[in-house]
This record gives sequence, structure tokens and C-alpha cells, in this order.
Amino acid sequence: MTFTTRPTLRGTFGMVSSTHWLASQSAMRILELGGNAFDAGAAAGFVLHVVEPHLNGPGGEVPAIIATADDPAPRVLSGQGVAPAGATIEHYRSLGLTLVPGSGPLAATVPGAVDAWLLLLRDHGTLPLSVVLEPAIDYARNGHPLVPRIADTIGTVQQLFEEHWPTSAALWLKDGAPVTGRFSNEAYAATLEKLVREATGADRQAQIEQARKTWREGFVAEAIDKFARLPHRDSSGEDHAGLITGDDLAAFQATWEDAATYDWNGHTVAKTGPWGQGPALLQSLAVLAELGDVDLDTAEGVHTTVEVMKLSYADREAWYGDGADVPLDTLLSPGYAAERAKLIGSDAALDLRPGTPDGRTPRLPSIATGNETGDATTGEPTVSPVGETRGDTCHVDVIDRWGNMISATPSGGWLQSSPTIPELGFCLGSRAQMFWLEQGLPASLAPGKRPRTTLTPTLVLRDGEPVMACGSPGGDQQDQWQLLFLLRHLGAGLDLQEAIDAPAWHTTGFPSSFYPRTTEPGGLVIESRVGKDIRDELVRRGHVVTESDPWSLGRLCAVRKEADGVLAAAANPRGMQGYAVGR
Repeated sequence: MTFTTRPTLRGTFGMVSSTHWLASQSAMRILELGGNAFDAGAAAGFVLHVVEPHLNGPGGEVPAIIATADDPAPRVLSGQGVAPAGATIEHYRSLGLTLVPGSGPLAATVPGAVDAWLLLLRDHGTLPLSVVLEPAIDYARNGHPLVPRIADTIGTVQQLFEEHWPTSAALWLKDGAPVTGRFSNEAYAATLEKLVREATGADRQAQIEQARKTWREGFVAEAIDKFARLPHRDSSGEDHAGLITGDDLAAFQATWEDAATYDWNGHTVAKTGPWGQGPALLQSLAVLAELGDVDLDTAEGVHTTVEVMKLSYADREAWYGDGADVPLDTLLSPGYAAERAKLIGSDAALDLRPGTPDGRTPRLPSIATGNETGDATTGEPTVSPVGETRGDTCHVDVIDRWGNMISATPSGGWLQSSPTIPELGFCLGSRAQMFWLEQGLPASLAPGKRPRTTLTPTLVLRDGEPVMACGSPGGDQQDQWQLLFLLRHLGAGLDLQEAIDAPAWHTTGFPSSFYPRTTEPGGLVIESRVGKDIRDELVRRGHVVTESDPWSLGRLCAVRKEADGVLAAAANPRGMQGYAVGR
């Protein structure tokens, strides 16, 4: 028997895996009450806002992919908020900015997470809103034990809070130090309680729709409109007011969309469209299909996956963006994959090499920078070049006994992303930092446009039937770590927990999605559990190798339905707070 840090859970009733044990258990409680995977996923999502405030919040966003027992076709739930109406390149340039700040009011897109979770409940849930929100309200009102990483995160921005963000200091500092122990956020509890009280209507769907309207047009929108107008310090080093208005919130609604898919090794892998980075995983699988099997326990295997990912992320930079003319069919075609596969040699590539699908000329940003600043407010990049964990994201997967399945990746609105709105108990997000302030790029800033998000849940089907939901926090690394997981689980046949536990690595050899948009040519971060002989060989091949802590890269979650109908789940031990539950 292969040793794993935890067992792969198996049962027949339902399975949940998330990045925090309280969210997982809260979702399982909803299943026990008779709710389905979508009720449970939403409950977990709202709990994650409370118990992982350094990783996500109500002011952030969530993309998800679902499949229902009645309809196995994967559908994408886009809870990614858009740029405000006043967010133009000209406005930011008029402030002397060449990049959207990584934090503060100017970095905010319209909050999308809450509306998305409510839309999921309206269309596919079964339980009343009050039941689904009960765990989150209880933890916010009566307290929950803070994980140590929250205090660490607060400590990195304590001076900013004390000197420039007093509303955040009031919530997250006590007696001159970061809050610890049992923590209550009574303002946010009151926000959720008011949302439930105002969710009136003739039936469950009408009540949830009223809650959506209250969020977009009522007291929440009013508080955000008022607070966003106040100038606050951001990562540019200056004070700026935000651009979000109540009209922006009223105009935004989460949407349902078709998934992007690719058939690989007997499975269909479903991702968001190219408004997010998800298709980069599909492109990587397409190139690997041309190259044949890779052994991830060898230097050649590590090198090959890194070089493949560099090519996919170069195409992400050149072609992906909301509303852009993305030649996705060509990017995922066998002919294009074969062309890209020919570019992979025995040595590390140090340049960014986007392709020319359909003979089109790629255009890359001209202002990508090259130095790490260590800005503690920017959040999701996950690991510094030396492997130190920073901000991050969340993830939750659920499968129920009826066959409903969801993979969701909530993020944004970190406690360190923007000043706390005191009446609401949460802050705005900073996803606008992913826009370029340069005209003519697929990810150029424009009002009403979604940023090219890094959030990238995954759903897997076999013979047209959904069999697995998985995902990971980690900014630009999310699909890199998921690629390794899929290669090990679906390719090499490792069990769920074995595939999650296995050593991980990722490349940083492309422009970061996060302020200050750094690039590290040849950069390869790899867990030290990978043998020294392999690491030495990678250095010989020209990779700029950074040895990370042995258990530091990736926070994968996964649930699946096995061939005999048994349900399974596993969760990542790194960070020591993700957990799977089920029976």
C-alpha cells in the first residue's frame, strides 16, 4: 500500500473537498439536511468568506463549473465581476499609472461572488436561503477559530492598516496586534441576516431573486457606492478613490455559459472560456498528447511539462481575454498542438513564444516588468520566488448521491486587498490588476469587461458522464498544478490522494497576472522532495531553479464518481487546513 498523508475517502451518500475544514463540514451538513450539491457548494462558499477572509470575501468573485443529474453537459457559472463604467485606460493614465494597482479602491471590479452563489441556488438549489446561509451567519456572529495564517497575513499589512486603512485596523487589529483566537465579524453577520430578512417572495426562487436585487440595488450597493468614493492608499504608493458606483452593481448579474472542453486520454476536461486562463490547461494537454507519455518522476518529465506550460501561458498572454477574438478551436486543434510540440527542445526556453494560430500575429504587452516587489497587499500570487506562501484563493468541490457535481474557485476581496467597508464587514476585491493599461491587447482594460482571471475550476467527464470535479488555489499556478494532478490521476492511474500528495512544481517564465506583472525568464519553482539529481539536471538544462519547501506548492481538492458508482474525495495537506469529508 502506498503511503498517503490522508486516506482517499469513499462512500455512497456525498463527498465534499474544500480548502477549509469548516467549509467542508458545513457543506456536508447541508447534504445531510437533504440539500443537493449546489445547496452544499453555496453554503461552503459563504462559509469560506467568513473563515478564509485572507483568501476570499463577499467583495470578490467565483467561477464554477457544474453538471446536474438531469443534464450532464458542463455549464460554467461566471461570477467574475466586470470593470466599472468609469474604468477607462485614460482615467488610470491620467493619474500617472502604467499598471492598475494591486490593491486599493482603484483595483476593484464589481463584486460577483454573492450574486453568483445566489444564482446557483435559484436555478439549481433546493433549500431555503436561510438554511444555506445559517452556517456562515453562525460563524460570523458567534465566532470561529482563526487559522494562524490569517494573523500572519494581517501582520504583513499592519502598518498599512494603522496608517492608511483605519476601518481595516478596527476589524483586524486588537491591542496593537493582529487578531487571533476566536473571531467574530458582527458587521458581516448583520449583512447576511439583513439579506435573509429582505428575501421575500411567494416561493424559494422568488425569495432568492429578491436577495439578489437587495444585494445589487439595496443597502449593500449603497454602502459600496459611498465608501468607494473615499481616497485610500494603494500599491502605487498614492491615495486614490475608487470607481465603482451603485449603478455598476445594479447593472451586473452573474451568468451561465458553455464550457470550453478538450478530449484527452478517454476523458473530456471542461474549463471556463478564454475570458479566464482555463483553456491553458486544455492547450497543455493537447501538446502533451502529441508528445506521448511523460514520466513525472524524471528530469525529462519535469522539463517537458514546464516547457509545455510555458507555451500555453505565452498563448494565454497573446490571445486570451473577455470579448476578444480568441481562436480557441485552432489553439486546441491537433495541427496547432503538433506545431507547438516541435518547439520543445532539450534545454529550457528563456523567451516568451506565443503561436500564430490561423496565421495571425500575436501581440504582447510592452510594459511587463521584471522585478519582485514583495507587495504584501496583492494577494493571490501564492508563493514568492523563494517559495514562501503569501496570499491565495479558495476552492470547493461537491458531489451528491444523485450525481450533481460542482467545482468552484472563490477568490478576491481578501482582507488585505482594500479597506474594510465598516457597515458591511468586508472589502472590495482587486481583480482589475489583471487588465493591461495598453490599447489593443486581448486583456486591455475596458468598462464592462471581465479581467482575464486566473480562477479556473475543472470538471471531468468520461463517455459523456461527469466523473470528477477538482481545482486548486494559486494564481497563475492553478492550472499548472492541476495539470500535474490530471497527468498522475487520469494518466498514470494514481489514486486521488496519491496524485495530490505527489511533489509539485511550476514555471514563472511568463508575465504574472498580478501587480507588478513580473516575468522571470526560465523560472522554475520546485518542491525539494524532488530529488537533487533531478534538480541538478534541470539546472544543467538552463532552468532557473528555486527550491521550495517540501510541502509548499498546490492546494488541490477533488471529488469523483468511480466506475462502480462509489463516490470518492481527497484534499491537499499543504497549508494544513484543507479537508475532505463524506460518507
